[in-house]
Amino acid sequence: MAEILVNDARVMSKGQVTIPKNIRSALGVTTGDRVTFILEGNTVRVVNSAVYAIQKFQQQMKGEAEKVGFASEDDVAEWITASRREENDS
Repeated sequence: MAEILVNDARVMSKGQVTIPKNIRSALGVTTGDRVTFILEGNTVRVVNSAVYAIQKFQQQMKGEAEKVGFASEDDVAEWITASRREENDS
């Protein structure tokens, strides 16, 4: 089971909140990174925006590889290798 971290933060006058260090560390975010807020009912999740974007992209692309004939990760790796060879030969 995933570790559960609980921490509090005060909302400042402009609606700003400092994300506690242990939470930032667990999310893998540092100064300048972006976070995404996801509201589900009365619960808010804060996630690393880059990780969230990749997860959404993976959901959208699910099944597309099979449509073009990729049945395994080896098929994708072979296609990448062949594409690089073609690029280098040009």
